[in-house]
Amino acid sequence: MPIRWRTTRPLAGLPLASLLLLVACGTSPGPTGGSTDDTRSASAAPAASAATSPAAFDKALHDELVAMLERDQADRNGTPQTESDQARTVRLKEIIRNHGWPTFALVGEDGGNAAWAIAQHSDLDPAFQQEALELLRAAVAAHQASPGNLAYLEDRVAAGKGEPQVYGTQIRCGPDGPVPATPIRDEAGVEGRRAEAGLPTLASYLAEMTKICAQDTN
Repeated sequence: MPIRWRTTRPLAGLPLASLLLLVACGTSPGPTGGSTDDTRSASAAPAASAATSPAAFDKALHDELVAMLERDQADRNGTPQTESDQARTVRLKEIIRNHGWPTFALVGEDGGNAAWAIAQHSDLDPAFQQEALELLRAAVAAHQASPGNLAYLEDRVAAGKGEPQVYGTQIRCGPDGPVPATPIRDEAGVEGRRAEAGLPTLASYLAEMTKICAQDTN
């Protein structure tokens, strides 16, 4: 069986009932052809503020991205969708080709977070994940995307390559509880990096993951 790793990240900007703890796993196809991810509830994390931008808000694109995320999450909650992860990846590629990265100014925080989640789940297209990472990095620098989302995608791409993580967001359930999917680079400085990205402490994150790993064994 493939090693499963998890990335728990509440989507800031979504309604409270929709704040989800994304559980990201390996790249093996799920029932609908996507990755075998699960989803659980969690509390909200701090969100980045959107800066003023000349981009005009595109409600139709916002609504499409949010709907795509709803289908993504329904799939991971056990309701199979006709649309696979690969199909959502293809559509996000088209959106990026036509609009660039979906910024807060263009699609709002929830739309931008939805685009990130779709990229986060594009494990079957690592080249696209790398491209999305670079675009998201530029958007964060312009205050048009969430630093926390960037941290998770940074680690997702690194872990997918078997390389050390920067923030320790990619966690797998080992025999004795949660452990990083790949080593954490400069582990002594990880709490500072997590704080800069607006993430909770690694200790609290691992405590949360311990509960989830225990549920998986029951």
